[in-house]
Amino acid sequence: MLDYLKTWFQRRFSDPNTVTLTLLLIISFGVIIFWGNILAPVLAALALAYLLEWPISILEKIGLKRLPAALLVFSLFMTISILLVVFLVPVVWQQSTTLLKELPLIAEAWQDLMETAQEYAPAFIEQSQLEEFTQRINTRLLAIGQGILDKSLSTLFVVATLLVYLIIVPLMVFFILKDKDILLSHFSRVLPDQRRLIQQVGHEMNTQIMNYIRGKSLEIIIVSGVTFVVFTMFDLRYSALLAILVGFSVLVPYIGAAVVTLPVALVGLFQFGMSPTLAWLMMAYLIIQALDGNVLVPLLFSEAVSLHPVYIIAAVLIFGAIWGFWGVFFAIPLASLVKAVLTAFSGQLHHSHEAEEKPKEQA
Repeated sequence: MLDYLKTWFQRRFSDPNTVTLTLLLIISFGVIIFWGNILAPVLAALALAYLLEWPISILEKIGLKRLPAALLVFSLFMTISILLVVFLVPVVWQQSTTLLKELPLIAEAWQDLMETAQEYAPAFIEQSQLEEFTQRINTRLLAIGQGILDKSLSTLFVVATLLVYLIIVPLMVFFILKDKDILLSHFSRVLPDQRRLIQQVGHEMNTQIMNYIRGKSLEIIIVSGVTFVVFTMFDLRYSALLAILVGFSVLVPYIGAAVVTLPVALVGLFQFGMSPTLAWLMMAYLIIQALDGNVLVPLLFSEAVSLHPVYIIAAVLIFGAIWGFWGVFFAIPLASLVKAVLTAFSGQLHHSHEAEEKPKEQA
């Protein structure tokens, strides 16, 4: 067994390129794991820089220089962000506050529905099970409201953190966009000479991350906008808040859509009761989810590496548990990174086998 492990290790890490790639991955993951919270503004700036790099590259292709292109795109981005903060945040805050006040009423509506279901199907729904399930729903709703209230008590800390993000992150984004080539040259000097595999994996991941962030941002905007229009047509309460929840649910593939269905259904039940309007509302919501998964995602992520759903869900669970929101957001690129590294190692092993066989054939 030890001989097998020794042989495997020698084959895998006999090439300096493999060793440097492995060390870079270990150091990078170690830094993020131990200092991830401190580096959160840097990660946010890098994500936004990747998002804005696409329009800048388009402007450069039509003849505009880097600095004017970066200034134009950054100014447009900041203008849109300020408009969203001024007009959207107050609406969402007001709807969130109103929803918290009405959580007990929503719990009562759910309890009435369960009692009605028990009357129509007493053979399938026992009273004890109904009471236990209703109690769990009520406890969960009240816990959500209490949790949000407790977090709102630390307003000073939240405001201070928000100010840091609002000041530092835009500055970092601008300088990353403006001095992209300079920063890349500085990073390249630090890397060792044996970096063929690093360049191979880096080139593939650069394309994947840029495509993912651009596609995911567009998906959130499109899904949120379409959902808001549909909910407004039904005159659904908290339409802006629910539309944003539905939009951000696409960050967690497969799981997010299932989780966000519950608040949509509860609010619809509270407002419309068991009526045809509720049925049409849920049907429209399911159509949005179906179009997102079967039309929008393949269109936006046509360049992404195809990953099996099991790998995607596993990546969301593992990286989300390690890095929280950023782990969930970058779960698919991180899974693609693992795939790219395994492909590079396999290709390197195959290359070394061919190099060993050539002298034997010549002999």
